[in-house]
Amino acid sequence: MLDIKFIRNNPEIFDKKIKDRNCAVTSKEILQLDEEKRVKIAQIQDLQSQRNEIAGKIAKAKKEGASADELFTRSKEVNTKLKSLEEDSSIDEKLDNLLATMPNLADDEVPVGKDETDNLEVEKFGTPKEFSFTPKAHEDLGEDLGMLDFEQSTKMSGSRFSSLTGDLAKLERALSNFMLDIASQNGYLEVSPPNIVKSQAMYNSGQLPKFGDDAFSTKDDYWLIPTAEVPLVNFAVRKNLKEEDFPLRFTAYTPCFRREAGSAGKDTRGMIRQHQFKKVELVSITTAEQSNEEHERMTNIACELLTKLGLPFKKLLLCTGDMGFGARKTYDLEVWFPSQKRYREVSSCSNCGDFQARRAGIKFKKEKKNVFAHTLNGSALALGRTLIAILENYQNEDGSITVPEALVNYMGGLKKIG
Repeated sequence: MLDIKFIRNNPEIFDKKIKDRNCAVTSKEILQLDEEKRVKIAQIQDLQSQRNEIAGKIAKAKKEGASADELFTRSKEVNTKLKSLEEDSSIDEKLDNLLATMPNLADDEVPVGKDETDNLEVEKFGTPKEFSFTPKAHEDLGEDLGMLDFEQSTKMSGSRFSSLTGDLAKLERALSNFMLDIASQNGYLEVSPPNIVKSQAMYNSGQLPKFGDDAFSTKDDYWLIPTAEVPLVNFAVRKNLKEEDFPLRFTAYTPCFRREAGSAGKDTRGMIRQHQFKKVELVSITTAEQSNEEHERMTNIACELLTKLGLPFKKLLLCTGDMGFGARKTYDLEVWFPSQKRYREVSSCSNCGDFQARRAGIKFKKEKKNVFAHTLNGSALALGRTLIAILENYQNEDGSITVPEALVNYMGGLKKIG
């Protein structure tokens, strides 16, 4: 959630930055509601002061044996007005709802742009392999191996689901262990969190109300997590944190569930865009002074994973129009897919600043003051997309798949899947 004080003190800067995020709300709309709320608060405080003053006069009149009828009448009038104002939450709700649906403001380093075509390429790693044959798509490779199933999965669960068996299922498990080990070596505490959370947890992490239509929910106010970022950020909610506790670093391997609302017709074949997928997530919670450095560190870990796997990829700095809702700065890592002859996103690392912390109330003691923390999140890597990138980049002409050297030990010494 955005800082209302910043909007009050910097309306012109706010208007420019929120427009860069493709959001049509203006500071005028927000500050009008804010002023109404402040007037209401002042009225409540004035009535409370009158109530206390009248109560003192009533007590004095009783002590002196004087009549207090007029004071009691006045007290009743004040209390009626006070109760009416205190119970009327319409202005507060309007302001809160407006702020809750507004995206984070971009860091000054973020390029201004409308969509992915305006993202800035920072660096390329590795060179795409030149094949002596026409490389197959991952779905064809997996089905030919008899280890990737769409037909039965669709029968039991519908479209955008798949199942892995045999050595491909083992490869997925190997990838998760490999990623978790690298994360642990870099100081991340491994967590096995709940995969179902309450609405408040979704709100705290910025998923609600904005992305309610894209998430799976139950009938009793529970949600299947769209990313492990949700429970990991909530690990710090309502805790007595101190500056010396930071940075907090968590990692988790979980299934993720998304309706993929609005993606009809996109990536309908294969495992690129599914309703259920697995991911190793990184979450850091730190101070404002440390967050930029922590963002670079987190992104470098994801780069390390792809480098160790020997996959060609590039690093992008996302523009204002392509960043996620809660991010103030985001790096995307895109891996080369030979069958598509293009790079596809496999990791996204974002610095959210104090945006989530304001929603969730994640604060810490600094010089005897309560200060909002900064939160960061990143996909160590999305397992499904990483697995299919391995299938395509390590495929052989006979349809077998060479196991990346970094995963051989995790595969029990297996060097080729065929």
